[in-house]
Amino acid sequence: MANGTVILTTLNSAWAEPGSVVDVFLESFRIGDETRWLLDHLVMVSLDLTAHRRCLQIHRHCFALTTDDGFDFSGEKNFMTDGYLKMMWRRIDFLGHVLAKGYSFIFTDTDIVWFRNPLPHLHHDGDFQIACDHFTGDPDDLSNSPNGGFAYVRSTSATAAFYRYWYAARERHPGLHDQDVLNLIKRDAYVARLGVRIRFLSTDLFAGLCEHGRNLSTVCTMHANCCVGLRRKVDDLGLMLQDWRRFMATPGSDRHSVTWSVPRNCSMKKLGRLEPTLAVVCTIDEMLTGTNEHAVLSKLGSDSTNLVKTWSRMTEMLRVWCNNRKVSPTAADADAMDD
Repeated sequence: MANGTVILTTLNSAWAEPGSVVDVFLESFRIGDETRWLLDHLVMVSLDLTAHRRCLQIHRHCFALTTDDGFDFSGEKNFMTDGYLKMMWRRIDFLGHVLAKGYSFIFTDTDIVWFRNPLPHLHHDGDFQIACDHFTGDPDDLSNSPNGGFAYVRSTSATAAFYRYWYAARERHPGLHDQDVLNLIKRDAYVARLGVRIRFLSTDLFAGLCEHGRNLSTVCTMHANCCVGLRRKVDDLGLMLQDWRRFMATPGSDRHSVTWSVPRNCSMKKLGRLEPTLAVVCTIDEMLTGTNEHAVLSKLGSDSTNLVKTWSRMTEMLRVWCNNRKVSPTAADADAMDD
């Protein structure tokens, strides 16, 4: 690929199971609009031995990433658990080394399906370009809610330094996701001095279950974000492929009528009702931690935050959840969350 650009994704054993996430991921390249050739530039970074063995069976370019502390990245890693955070920060460290070696990259989570080549739709002047859970409409707006599941990064001394700074910032913000730490440092004076040009990608083109346009005529990628649970993810990813096949089989003049059938298994309706109340947030808490005895988002209730928007910006919701997990919600909080 031009300018030493590679496509990278990470894979652990849970997502490498036959019939799981990785199979849907690779299939999307095969059925997308002129995306099959991109597989020649895709390197799958294996996080454990089982994933690496499966990678060698299904793909040409596999790289086994070892850990200095011997941490086991196999198995399903639910959002914001300790294992999940370790895996995400190992990823940031690895990507920083890729930049330092002179390679630009597109990083993609494996739970993203590719339907079009994203390269023509990237900003020509962006050093660090990242997808969003919520897009404000302005690619330069630092208020955009970034999602690290898809990013293009140009290899420069500035971007390599930016990744080193980002990785080091985890020590100042323990227990936080890499996306949350990015939100905290993106306005730092040091980042400004580096001169890294940050651009945010539209959810019309780089979509996800958190936020997406209705038009399949322009979408490049679709992410199964805002979704808890591997089975739900796989099911809705499969539906995305069905939607794409239906779109491609529709005559050109009628394609505007083809819309997404997702989220379905990942829908908030599966948790009881569309408007997330305290009970729904408690359900999310229980899925993430295995218990509902902890404090759950009392700050959201007291701030009268719109929880539908908060759900679409799930990283922010979970950051608040982590910061407030030892505070019990009051009856007044519950009432406010129903407003």
